[in-house]
Amino acid sequence: MNAFTVLLLSTALLLLISCGEQPPSDKSEASTSSEVMAEVTKLGEIPSTISEGLTPEEKAELKEQILPSGVGDVEAAEKKFKALLEDAKAGDPAAQNGLGVMYYTGEAISKTASGQVLNNDPELAAGWFFRAAEQGFSDAQFNLGLMYANGEGVEKDMTQAVELFKKAAEQGHVDAQNNLGALYFTGEGVERDEKKAIGWFEKAAAQGNEDAQANLDAIRAAGK
Repeated sequence: MNAFTVLLLSTALLLLISCGEQPPSDKSEASTSSEVMAEVTKLGEIPSTISEGLTPEEKAELKEQILPSGVGDVEAAEKKFKALLEDAKAGDPAAQNGLGVMYYTGEAISKTASGQVLNNDPELAAGWFFRAAEQGFSDAQFNLGLMYANGEGVEKDMTQAVELFKKAAEQGHVDAQNNLGALYFTGEGVERDEKKAIGWFEKAAAQGNEDAQANLDAIRAAGK
C-alpha cells in the first residue's frame, strides 16, 4: 500500500512536465569549488570548468540539463510572462494556469514585502491555479490538487485534493485519474474503495498512463 502513496506524491513533477517546464531545484552544490566561484559566468552560460573538453553538442545537452528554464533567453521569458499576465487578468484559464506554473517554477520573479527575491512562489502559483480551476480548467484543477496534496502554497488538505482530482479526472485528465485511483486505494481524503480505485486506474491505463498500469498490475499480483 505504501507504493501507492509514493506514486501519488511523486506526481508533483507532473505539474511541470505537463506544462513543458522544469521543476525548481537546489543548485548549491554546484558552487562548492572556489575555482567555479571565482569565474564570472554570463547569464545563460555554464562555467568553463564544467564544460571544458566537451563537444558543442555535449555542451548544449549539459546546458539543457543544469540551467533553469528561461535562463537562456530572459527576454523571451519576460515576453511570455507579460503575455500570460495580460490574458490571465482578462480571465483566460489557460493563461492563468500557465502563469501559475511560471510562479511555481520560479521562471516568473516574485518578491517578498521587504524586496527579497524568492526562488519560487507556490502561494501565488496556487492563487492563479485556483482562478483557472474555478472555471473548470482541468490542468489547473490537477495542479491545485497537487498543491493541496503536498501542502505547497496552501494548507495540506487531502479531501480538497480528492475533489479537485475528481473534477479533472471526470474531464479525462489522465494524471488526475491515476491520482484519484491512488487516493481511493489508500483511503486518503476519501473512504477507501478498491473497486473505484481500479476503475480510475483502468481509465488512466487505457490512455497509456504507465503508473496507472503499474498500479493495476500490483493490485492483481497481490490478489493472486
